[in-house]
Amino acid sequence: MTLKIYNTMSRTKEEFKPLEPGKVKMYVCGPTVYGYIHIGNARPAIFFDVVRRYLESIGYDVKFIVNFTDVDDKLIKKAAEMGTTVPEVAELFIQKYYEDTDGLGVRKATVNPRVTENMTEIIAFITGLVEKGMAYENGGDVFYRTSCFPEYGKLSHQNMEELQFGIRVDVDERKEHPQDFVLWKAAKPGEISWSSPWGEGRPGWHIECSAMVRKYLGETIDIHGGGTDLTFPHHECEIAQSEGLTGHVMANYWMHNGFVNINNEKMSKSLGNGINVNDMLKTMSSQIIRYFMLSGHYRNPLNFSDETVEQAKGSLARIENCIAGIKHRLKTAEAGEAEASVREAVQSAKELFESKMNDDFNTPDAITAVFELVSAANLYLNQERVAAQALELLLQQFDAMDQVLGILAKADDDLVDEEIERLIAERAEARRAKNWARSDEIRDLLANQGIVLEDTAQGIRWRRK
Repeated sequence: MTLKIYNTMSRTKEEFKPLEPGKVKMYVCGPTVYGYIHIGNARPAIFFDVVRRYLESIGYDVKFIVNFTDVDDKLIKKAAEMGTTVPEVAELFIQKYYEDTDGLGVRKATVNPRVTENMTEIIAFITGLVEKGMAYENGGDVFYRTSCFPEYGKLSHQNMEELQFGIRVDVDERKEHPQDFVLWKAAKPGEISWSSPWGEGRPGWHIECSAMVRKYLGETIDIHGGGTDLTFPHHECEIAQSEGLTGHVMANYWMHNGFVNINNEKMSKSLGNGINVNDMLKTMSSQIIRYFMLSGHYRNPLNFSDETVEQAKGSLARIENCIAGIKHRLKTAEAGEAEASVREAVQSAKELFESKMNDDFNTPDAITAVFELVSAANLYLNQERVAAQALELLLQQFDAMDQVLGILAKADDDLVDEEIERLIAERAEARRAKNWARSDEIRDLLANQGIVLEDTAQGIRWRRK
């Protein structure tokens, strides 16, 4: 099966052909670290984590870069509010980012470069553009000359005239053209700054990613990703800078995820309806959040509400109940080979899962493959006799799919399971001895740890909530 990716540049699904066989160079724009990441930030973090996981599952060696913007107007303002420095604000919220993304089950990037650690490369990049006549200095600021890049607008599919009409802020009179954008900002008194050929200052937002992509991945990369709001101007400007300087295509595939709405309204500061990941993780598991994020196609908007959260909880419970049933039956399963019906169900789920992931990472349809296996497994579990090998095959396929999706809870270690089994056995003994007080005590202890007990024909079965 061939992997196809929807390319924002061409607005079509294209067969994925990496620059180098077996390897993928992938860059995803990371956060500006002046506060906690919110639910909107969580979507690209989770989705592109799944893209990376899938690419690795089908044999690619993925070099995955997610940057931190650690100097910016927002950080300067936040530092003033907190009575501290920009580096201290950045360090605080970078650590919070790691805590939150780890809580979401997101694997760490190959590298998380920071703007402040790449100032030499950024200044050299701007210098190269100035030398080529593609940038100019005025009043200590340096601007990109968009008229020198005729393809400006090709990613967002707008032309220069349309872009000019779309400008909603007062145009800086120092610009040669309204659509020219800043590469270097002259420092205001008291602001954090770096020395450059144009005086003390700091980089503009767009140039940072161009310089870091080039440093860590090269002049042309396989995949560049981010939220749909980054298509213009951020990614459009990255292309103009990078391709203007190098003469090479910046990225072969551009991927953009849709927005997350809150109760059918766009998330915004004016509405005050933003939700921080840090707060979300206090009230719901990472598995629920990941399931919700993957339940819709990444290019479409998602609506976060009590109803959609409950739907995610219910769907996850169905999968987890099935897996708990398989593990429970495994204790008393008979030796012998897996039946043909089970082998066929596992193979069918595997092929469906891969075909949907190969179709532009269609996670909601890939999850359908998980539920098809749930249905087949539950049907098999209803049999009086089951084979251990069949149950192992089912568990292996569930695990293979979850290595990509990351939606199932993992036990911390086997000793935890052993302790739960010991308590269940002790409770059964207490019930036989009519020691109801001890039986209820153990039941409540397990319930407080999120362990649910269920009576089955094969005895007591337990699962985690």
